[in-house]
Amino acid sequence: MTRLATPDDMRAYGARLAATLRAGDLVILSGPLGAGKTTLVQGIAEGLKVRGPITSPTFVIARVHPSLGQGPALVHADAYRLGGDLEVDDLDLDASLDESVTVVEWGEGLVEGLAEDRLEIHIDREGGDDARVVTLRGVGARWADTPSDPREE
Repeated sequence: MTRLATPDDMRAYGARLAATLRAGDLVILSGPLGAGKTTLVQGIAEGLKVRGPITSPTFVIARVHPSLGQGPALVHADAYRLGGDLEVDDLDLDASLDESVTVVEWGEGLVEGLAEDRLEIHIDREGGDDARVVTLRGVGARWADTPSDPREE
């Protein structure tokens, strides 16, 4: 569990987290509205060095951000408006899963079937300010030896 005081801290945390991500990784983000999920993805995108801008994909459902270098692309999806498994299947997220880092906001309970290995990140607000608490949970062999907190590297 990590406490982050500001949105800038959340972006920096995402950039550090990106150093542990590689093509084929599935990251599932959960937390209440306004918790900072998209802000975290902005940091991940910065760390992966992909083309932006990174904005909430709520109305377009998914965006692909190609790498500006040799790294993987970022697929940024938002499952908030999806009604269930069939609509998730229609996105074909699994089609690009092997060659991209796929981050799904609001994906809890919907996209776990895309990969045996995944990183689940829950963000909660703390108090009345900008502070957030981030909890990481690695699932599967991919995450067995990887630090759950990017500051542990």
